[in-house]
Amino acid sequence: MPTLATIGYEGTNVPRFLATVQAAGVQLLVDVRAVASSRRPGFAKTALAANLATIGVDYLHLRGLGTPADGRVAARAGKHAEMHRIFREHMRTEKALGDLLTLEDLVKGDRKVCILCFEADPAHCHRTLVAEALGKRLPRLAVRHLRPEQDSDADDE
Repeated sequence: MPTLATIGYEGTNVPRFLATVQAAGVQLLVDVRAVASSRRPGFAKTALAANLATIGVDYLHLRGLGTPADGRVAARAGKHAEMHRIFREHMRTEKALGDLLTLEDLVKGDRKVCILCFEADPAHCHRTLVAEALGKRLPRLAVRHLRPEQDSDADDE
């Protein structure tokens, strides 16, 4: 049965994040942020890939599975239903469909794959919609939402 993990880094730090990824046996982390930068140290694309390499996890950025700018604005405003609508529309684009096919191939492969975005709560994050779209292509897909321990000193993005 194909499996997919998801994770958000909101409210955690790099050591806790890496511990969660490692404990789950993740071998490939797929970044599904449209913009793979972060004000949180260690979570921008280059730093994240380097941090993951320290625990033997590969990194791939699939920008086409990221939320478009207007969807990110809706999410920041707490308008989750609007973000979901915008993202579902985006998933019909050629780039999104191409990256979804890439993700499908990766999940059907022999490595444990985890998709990453910012939000801690998967219900508020588009990564749940990515997993849902993938589940339509892989009907027996098992999805596991990883939740790193929260850091009381963490700043939000």
